Amino acid sequence: MKWLRGLAAALALTFATADANAAKVLVVLSGSDHLDLKDGKLFPTGFYLNELMQPVKLLLEAGHEITFATPGGQVPTVDRTSVDPAYFGGSADQMKVYQGLLDELAITSPEKSPVIGLARVAQIGYATFDAVYIPGGHAPMQDLLHDRQLGQLLAYFHENGKITALVCHGPIALLSTLAEAKAFTDQLEASQQPDRPAWIYSGYRMTVISNLEEELARGLLDGGAMKFYPQTALEAAGGKYESNAAPWQANVVVDRELITGQNPASALQVGEMLVERLK
Repeated sequence: MKWLRGLAAALALTFATADANAAKVLVVLSGSDHLDLKDGKLFPTGFYLNELMQPVKLLLEAGHEITFATPGGQVPTVDRTSVDPAYFGGSADQMKVYQGLLDELAITSPEKSPVIGLARVAQIGYATFDAVYIPGGHAPMQDLLHDRQLGQLLAYFHENGKITALVCHGPIALLSTLAEAKAFTDQLEASQQPDRPAWIYSGYRMTVISNLEEELARGLLDGGAMKFYPQTALEAAGGKYESNAAPWQANVVVDRELITGQNPASALQVGEMLVERLK
């Protein structure tokens, strides 16, 4: 029985080590189910299935603890156009794996969703978390880019060099750290060139869905048009934008604490980089 006690002790040490190495990751989603377009039109949207679930699956498999949050604790919405095998290497079976995990976590369930509000995150304490991840879909352009509580959170992560990962439309949330984010985007909506603001990410290399990709995807908007494009906004704020020459190919840019992915195809690599950095 001595060997059995030794094995039990070894397993206990293994789990203790795993727990000690586990990170706490905050995943911030938009609480909006639509994006306001020009001329009063609305585009039904939310988060992209693969942009949320591919990194989340990698984080869970690595043993990390995830907390999900939206600005007001609203239950987030999946963009139905993202429930497509095309975003999973053309594999319907792979897509179903991620759908199953989404259902298991109950993130979009009105009755069971574990999502908390950003005010609750502040109460828990930003220092509790080792990394923050923000997926895309068009919805972050409706609320996250102006959310003051998110701006405070991201500023804390910036000041403390904590991992900040975002993908596709998600990097637009970095504008929330501007002192006057709404005034800045109002100028963009009016097709004006804003004055270069004081921005904590000024001079950072970064990426976001490109203007070219937005143009190629305009058909999704059913005749509508976005008020401005994320690439234009981040460049106007002072970001050093980098993109792939070919649209829809994976592209991940890392600069200091910031990890940004260009498009849906970049989500898996962003997740891999996030897991690697958490080591």
